[in-house]
Amino acid sequence: MFIEAIPCLALIIVVIGGIVFGVFTATEGSVVAVVYSLVLSIFFYKTITWKDLPGIFKESAEMTGIIVFLIGTSSIMSWVMAFTGLPQLVSDTLLGLTTNKYIILLLINIILLIVGTFMDMTPAVLIFTPIFLPICQSLGMHIIQFGIMIIFNLCIGTVTPPVGNTLFVGVKVGKVTIESVIKILSVFILAITIALLLVTYIPQISLFLPQLFGII
Repeated sequence: MFIEAIPCLALIIVVIGGIVFGVFTATEGSVVAVVYSLVLSIFFYKTITWKDLPGIFKESAEMTGIIVFLIGTSSIMSWVMAFTGLPQLVSDTLLGLTTNKYIILLLINIILLIVGTFMDMTPAVLIFTPIFLPICQSLGMHIIQFGIMIIFNLCIGTVTPPVGNTLFVGVKVGKVTIESVIKILSVFILAITIALLLVTYIPQISLFLPQLFGII
């Protein structure tokens, strides 16, 4: 049983190793993972036959179309926000509300959580990092802690409607409804949100390992 699992476990080494050593990017690593899994399924585990491939490609195209549409919609939203200057307005309003460090960080988290629900991660990072990073640095937050905080926020957005890309992929793969998933997922989202608050207010959670290895 263990011997049969070795080729499957080797996928982790192939993908992570390829990314770490610069053989391919993280995005290209996903392609490598798909090709590797397909080869294993056809030639080693024999769970997929050549006749199954047209149906698999069709389902993949449908799923990709949904995700590309969602990303395109979120990109339009990011352009509108950048064009109207909304992020800068949010920043100015935020600083005008209070000078309390903990309340400002809480408001930033709330804004990023809301943004993450309808905007793709990449444009959100590009738009809001220059806005919120100076604010957080002025409050004494290390840049590494800020990076983890913003990514943590936006990752939560990938599993929440209406644009949660990861959520829609999971629903499609699992062949279930979003309603049934949300009921179960809500418990995990609550736990992740608590973890986000810990990351936000306890710097050593983010900085312990970098300091231990002398990176910072």
